[in-house]
Amino acid sequence: MDYVTLGHTGLKVSRVCLGLMSYGEPTRGNQPWSLPEGEARPFFTQALDAGINFFDTANVYSAGSSEEITGRVLLSMVDRDEIVLATKVHGKMHDDANGQGLSRKAILREIDNSLRRLGTDYVDLYQIHRWDPATPIEETMEALHDVVRSGKARYIGASSMYAWQFAKAQHVAAAHGWTRFVSMQNYYNLLYREEEREMMPLLLDQGVGSIPWSPLARGRLARPWDTTTNRSSQDPFGQNLYDEMDHPIVDEVNAIAARRSVSPATVALAWVLRHPAVASPIVGATKEHHLSDALAALDLELSPDDVSALEAPYRPHPVRGHQ
Repeated sequence: MDYVTLGHTGLKVSRVCLGLMSYGEPTRGNQPWSLPEGEARPFFTQALDAGINFFDTANVYSAGSSEEITGRVLLSMVDRDEIVLATKVHGKMHDDANGQGLSRKAILREIDNSLRRLGTDYVDLYQIHRWDPATPIEETMEALHDVVRSGKARYIGASSMYAWQFAKAQHVAAAHGWTRFVSMQNYYNLLYREEEREMMPLLLDQGVGSIPWSPLARGRLARPWDTTTNRSSQDPFGQNLYDEMDHPIVDEVNAIAARRSVSPATVALAWVLRHPAVASPIVGATKEHHLSDALAALDLELSPDDVSALEAPYRPHPVRGHQ
């Protein structure tokens, strides 16, 4: 396994991060395709055996069940200080008026709830899951700074938003001497490259590490275009991310994979890993070969002709993934 520093920090993370959204009780929340604890356990083992030390979840995944499973399973397998554990805050967790968002009240309540579910006294990376237009960014950044100062988080990160919003948050933190974001969990893959316009250059300029979510486009880039899965048929959010103009890109991924004798997922992830801003793409796994295919991308060097063929069919997309 290769390890890199996350942005301009000394924190070493594996070049692949295991995303934990797929693990949770199917009857909780709105993820009926998620794997319960017994079925999720082998993937934690496989990841640790491969040298993965970076694990990402969120409070909203399966209504907190993902964090609970992560705490029971992962932390029973490895010393807490040997892994980099990340979670997120923003989504609705309670029915009361302050049950979601990035207010000081919500952040301070949800970090404690996440730590309780995870069974640990700190997370390595605490991320805002989305931008909250209803809360002044000064309030959010000060609350996150206090979470770090209290020892409940080592670093903070952000997720999908406009580049101007991210720049504003960083400026506010710097102006007040508060903790700045060290990472951006943005939506980036061969089917959605709009981040290359502003966000990726900003991250490179500011020394912030990108940890893309859905680098395989929710599996679209790991299989032929017309193939469906249990998750794709039950995931309305994912169904709204792609359309027919992405079809030629998927065909090209499959063609190159056949020529190179690797899986389509390996080709698609190798392309994401080429970007200099990308530290550690977040990969989900619900079948044994999912992680194996992802790890194979670390050793696959795409030729200039491969890259040109993969990028040529791309067409501009509406902004997606910020909601």
